[in-house]
Amino acid sequence: VQLQASGGGLVQAGGSLRLSCAVSRSTFSINAIAWYRQAPGKLREVVASISRSGATNCADSVKGRFTISRDNTKYTVYLQMNSLKPEDTAVYYCNRWGSNMSDAWGQGTLVTVSS
Repeated sequence: VQLQASGGGLVQAGGSLRLSCAVSRSTFSINAIAWYRQAPGKLREVVASISRSGATNCADSVKGRFTISRDNTKYTVYLQMNSLKPEDTAVYYCNRWGSNMSDAWGQGTLVTVSS
């Protein structure tokens, strides 16, 4: 797997976390990258995406709270998560934009938000 997420943890509601996604150089240079999450018993969903040029999109559920960014010198994509809510609890994954369940996925990183 050419993308690896890290930075999850346990945080209280209202708190913040920053997730990091280490991307292989080849993948980073030719692909838009997205953050996905999967909560227990739910389908995996797109949280945010960023194109090669830096254009971003966020799901309505996280707009105004989450910010996606990329560091082109470190081949890393970040997800800054502020004002976290218990419903943000999930395993967070990063992958190429448009990935589906048949693609290779890393282990993800667990984010737990306590109320």
